[in-house]
Amino acid sequence: MAQATRMSHLSPALYTTLAEIVPDLHVHCVDPWCLIGSTAALLLGAQASAADVDVLTSRADAETLMAVWASQRETAFTPPDAGRFRSHFARFRFPGAAVEIMGALEVHADERWQAVSPGRLVLVGVNGLAVPVPSLDDQIRLFKSFGREKDMRHAEALRALTPAAFTIPVLSSR
Repeated sequence: MAQATRMSHLSPALYTTLAEIVPDLHVHCVDPWCLIGSTAALLLGAQASAADVDVLTSRADAETLMAVWASQRETAFTPPDAGRFRSHFARFRFPGAAVEIMGALEVHADERWQAVSPGRLVLVGVNGLAVPVPSLDDQIRLFKSFGREKDMRHAEALRALTPAAFTIPVLSSR
């Protein structure tokens, strides 16, 4: 994983949540995991607000986290867009913000279910914690594949971070 060079300001609520869950994720997840969604975009420096923390895991790691965080689970919560997304899903209440675990996430596109792959991961430092998120290009790709209006806004916010194409000026001696 490459080291991300951008860092954005985190709200105290989001910082509190990450400080609590990231160590647990490193300890309890056997397979690679990462943050996705608005929190991941925010961590790369996008102008975004994050109401929750979305964690992409394997199905097995989602099961493990459901057991570890059982006392914080919001059992009555039903995820929106159930026809567009499916996963081994659970939502948890932590100080600061809700955390949504998506084990083996799939998106319905082109009339079929497709596994969501985060692509290349980069590590973002949050007060000494290494937080894996998809690279800038991969986050843009993910948001576009999700296809909702809010996802398109996040993709645009991330696109604003990409450096402009470098051009070599042409000088004339005349």
